[in-house]
Amino acid sequence: MLLTTTDSLQGVKIDRFLGLVIGHAVISDTYLKNFHSGIRDMGSGHHHDYAQELEKARETATLQMVEKAKQLGANAVIGIDLDFETSGDTTHLVIVSIAGTAVVTEQELESV
Repeated sequence: MLLTTTDSLQGVKIDRFLGLVIGHAVISDTYLKNFHSGIRDMGSGHHHDYAQELEKARETATLQMVEKAKQLGANAVIGIDLDFETSGDTTHLVIVSIAGTAVVTEQELESV
């Protein structure tokens, strides 16, 4: 499935717009506590790779979005927007959201 942040696909006709598709993933408070404690303990060799955890959350959210698009019969998702949010005053979560418009194009597309 082709995924793009653009509103259209150059040289490709969009036959149908199927609607909004969204995926979410959450990085838990427990992981964040471990991350912060890892920062304090870096001298002792304990390190939590926060960027790697964010990447896993992004991948999870993307897979959810793609699955929803497939269920609608889409072969592409356009206009994708990715967002990272924090939530809570005492419990801190990082929420990764990805949203786009599921579409059907006149031809099968290869994702790059």
